[in-house]
Amino acid sequence: MHVTSPSGRIFDLPSPEEEARIRKGIAKDPDTHELDDEELAQTRPLGRSPGRPKADSTKQPVSIRLSPEVVEYFKAEGPGWQTRIDAVLREHVKTHQ
Repeated sequence: MHVTSPSGRIFDLPSPEEEARIRKGIAKDPDTHELDDEELAQTRPLGRSPGRPKADSTKQPVSIRLSPEVVEYFKAEGPGWQTRIDAVLREHVKTHQ
């Protein structure tokens, strides 16, 4: 059986016979079980993570044009390159006030 989501995605659902085989396999597997209503209530939709906790001081998103060598330098040090640029700019502000 095929079901189409509101976004247009098509899902191929198992037939009743396939569903029965799946449930039988789940019942035989000691490492898993079907979720009950309480467990289902604790789940969240796919793609929706709770995210990071709010920081004490939030950063303001801006668009800034930087020279390629500056970006390459900070990116070469790995993830967190925007945070490192922010730290350098904060230090500059601190020493020039």
